[in-house]
This record gives sequence, C-alpha cells and structure tokens, in this order.
Amino acid sequence: MTKKSFIKGAAILGVAGIIIKILGALYRIPLANLLTDEGMGYYQSSYPIYVMLFALSTAGIPTALAKLVAEKRAKKDYKGEGRVFHIAFICMVILGIVSSFVMFFGAKYFVKLINNPNAYWAMVALTPACFFVPVMSAFRGYFQGRQEMTPLAISQIFEQLFRITLGLITVYFLLDYGNSVAAGGAAFGSSYGGIFGFLIIYILYLRKRKAIIAERESQIEYVKEPLNRVLKDIFFIAFPITMGAMITPIMSFIDTTLIMNQLTKLGYTVLEADRLYGRLSGMAQTFINLPQVISLALAISLVPAISEKHILKQHKQTKRLVDMGLRVTAIVGLPCAFGLFVLSEQIVKLLYFANPVYVQESVGSILAVLSFAVIFLTLMQSLNAILQGIGKQIVPVYNLVAAAIVKAILTYFLVQIPQINIYGAAISTIIAYAIVCVLDILALKKYMNYTFDLKQVLVRPMIATLGMTATAYIAFNVLNFIISEKIATLLAIGVAAVVYIILLFLCKAIQKEDLKEIGKGKKLIALFERIGLIK
Repeated sequence: MTKKSFIKGAAILGVAGIIIKILGALYRIPLANLLTDEGMGYYQSSYPIYVMLFALSTAGIPTALAKLVAEKRAKKDYKGEGRVFHIAFICMVILGIVSSFVMFFGAKYFVKLINNPNAYWAMVALTPACFFVPVMSAFRGYFQGRQEMTPLAISQIFEQLFRITLGLITVYFLLDYGNSVAAGGAAFGSSYGGIFGFLIIYILYLRKRKAIIAERESQIEYVKEPLNRVLKDIFFIAFPITMGAMITPIMSFIDTTLIMNQLTKLGYTVLEADRLYGRLSGMAQTFINLPQVISLALAISLVPAISEKHILKQHKQTKRLVDMGLRVTAIVGLPCAFGLFVLSEQIVKLLYFANPVYVQESVGSILAVLSFAVIFLTLMQSLNAILQGIGKQIVPVYNLVAAAIVKAILTYFLVQIPQINIYGAAISTIIAYAIVCVLDILALKKYMNYTFDLKQVLVRPMIATLGMTATAYIAFNVLNFIISEKIATLLAIGVAAVVYIILLFLCKAIQKEDLKEIGKGKKLIALFERIGLIK
C-alpha cells in the first residue's frame, strides 16, 4: 500500500465514518429525548455484554484476515488469499452462532450481575446482531486486506441507516409498554443494522466475485497450505488482537457493575443510579465516541499499510506512515477534546433539549471531565494499530490489561466518595487510556526505535488547538449577549473550526506535502496558495 493509497483508504473510511456518526447522533439524540436518562441507562447497560461478545467474535479474525490477505496479495498469491478468506469466514459463522446463543440464554444472568434487571429486553434484542455482525465482518476484513475501502464504507453507512431508522420506529411504537421494553426496541436497532449491513456487503462481494475469480485463475504456480497451518496463522494474529479488543468492553462491564453497586451503597436507589449511569454512558459518552470515527478509520488503514511495509523491510516508509498516523490523530483528537470541554454544557443543551434542565447541566458537567479522554482514546487506537502492523499484537493486550486493572481500582474507590460519585468513572477512564498510550509509546521505542517528532506531532497541533479553544470561548460569550444560546453555540463552533484550520496551516501542522497525498490535492494547494495559507 502506497502512502497515497493509505491516505485515500483512510479518507474513504473517514468520510463514511463521519456520515455514520452523524446518523448515530440522529439516533442517540432523539433516543435520549424519548427514553430520558432512565431508559438510556437500561439501553446502555445491555451493551457491555454485547460489545464483549462482539469483540470476541469480530475483532481478531477480521483483522487477521486483512493482514494475511494483504501479505498474500503482496506476494501475488491470489489463490492463497481466497483460501484464507474461506476458512476465516467459516470461523466467523461458528463464532456468530455461539455468541447469539450466549446472549439469548445468558440475558437473565447478566442483568442480575450488573444489578439492573430492567436491561433484560435490551440484551435479548441484541441476539440477532450477535450472529449477523460477525458474518458481515468477515467480508469487511477481506475487502480491507484487498485495500478496497469503498465496500466497507457503503456497508457501514447502510448498516447505520437501517439501525437508526428502524430502531427509532420500533422505540416509538413500544414507548407505551414502558422504558424497559422501549430500550429493547432501541437495542434491536443494532440487529436491524447487522442484518441489512450483511446483505449489502454480500451483494457488493457478488458484484466483484467474477473479477476475484479471474484474478485467482490467472495464478499459475500455487502450493496449497494445509488447513492447520492457515488456522494457526489466523489465530496467531487474531488471539492477541481479540484479547486486546476484549479489554475495552471488559472495562465497560466493570464500570457498569461497579458504578451501579457503588452508587447504591452511597444511598442512591437503583433507579437513581441507573439515571446517573445513563447520563454518563448513554449521553456524555456519545460525544466522546464522535472523534473516534477518524482515529478508527486511520487505525483500519494503518494495519495493512504498515504490515506491508514492515514485511518488505521498508523501514523508512514504515516510520513515515507512523509519523503521519500519529500527527493526523493529534490534529483530530486535541481540538475535539478541548472543544467539548469549553462548550460542554452548551452542546448538551443544544442536543438533549427534551431533557429537564437539571439533567442537561448534570450531563454537561460529566462531559467537561470526560472530554479529555478523547485525546488518549484516539491516540491509543492509532498506537495499537501500529503495533499490530509490525507484528507485536500481544503488546497492546498487556498494556490494556494493566490499564483495565488500574481503572477498576480507581472506579471502585472514586465512585464511592460522595463528593465525586459518578465523576470517578470519568476520571478513571481518562487515566486508564493515558496509561495505555504511555506504554504503547514505550513499546514503539523498544521495537521500532521510534522517537516522536514532538514539534510536528504534538506542539504545532496544540498551538492551533489552544487558539481554537480561546476563539470558541470568546465567540460564544460575545454572541450569547446578542442571540439565543443555541444559535450562539452553533456559530461559536463554526467560527472556531475555521480558525483552527487556518492556525493549522500557519503553525505548519499541515503542509503542502500532505495535500499532495489526497484527492484534488493540487487544486487545494492552488486555493490555499492564493489565500496565503501555504507558500
């Protein structure tokens, strides 16, 4: 994969991700306004279990498939590529069946464990998703390895589109049956998405199947690898990645269990604890997940890109990809974190308008604390992808385990402090992600002898971010005297975004060489030269 195709792949997934997150906001925002913090608590309580099963069945094998397919194609072994895909697909079907059985028959046990029995219907509703999402992920991993990101993007968009439209319709018709049942309807949105997302990507695969078969038939020499060898290759890569991916949902499950139990020990009722958890996980966390769209797109493109350069021992090119990935991550993560911090309450009031003022203010204060997790979360995703790409899949697992242990300890002690309560979960999340980033950076130093270009990767984006933050704060406070708070918030965000882009160029965080690597790069260079942003 060339540097240009890496940027193109990340751009395709980034654009798709932005669309998906916009659609997701269109789902979460009216959903929170319909279900309120209580219903969101039931809805969110079901997801740590689902995400654990999701990670177990989809995280490792699709990534391993992408890596192995990329390696086979680099060697022009197209028949070997097909064999890897077929074996991985069968594995995904088996995992999907097992996951769906666990979710359906274990739902009653899980809700007792997290001390939230009203989350039962939400858990049961996720059963179909546990089967269809893994099967769909097999095709996504295959296209990723072929460096064809468009089918992934189309499938992701349609998955989200069906998820939000059918999910909201289902919630609307179930509201009269209570928040518990309605939360189940919201969770079934993921099942709608999995079913239709699978159908879309399978259709796209069938459209390319003739070309794929022709490519394989053009290969003359081929030595068929034994089944046990292929399985060994898949699981050698998949196992540590799966274990690493399991850490985050395990952290979420620990959060759910500890938060509910510790809050009730403080004297909160189960309903009050559920509402606080809904504000943290179902409402504030939504904004933290938004910047991940770009960092996740980068991570997905980084794995096969770095894998290819690493296996070909092109060390300089590998380092350039690492530099670019981390720099773009900082350019995305820093402004999102500081922007959410400085306008936290205003953003919450803008979007969760149907909730009572005291709920909006509570969510805003939680978001102000949690916002700094964006910096470390986006950086963590890119660092983990880099380590996976150079064949050190097990390293992020160890680092995530260490962070998970620290997070569990901090959550346990901080949440039970009356003056901190729910904010303790947010603080422990920030610290845990920061620990992972530090350990990952040390690992890159050890295995790649990689040294950060602090000036380019961190300092320049930070200068632009601080300028943007000041602009957002001043713009809002000035405009709020003239116009309504909601319009002032929107205009302040828009002005800050424009200022940030300008400052990125003035600080040379984005340079002419970067623009050459993206589509329409020459036209963008000409435009920015005319207005004096670059020379």
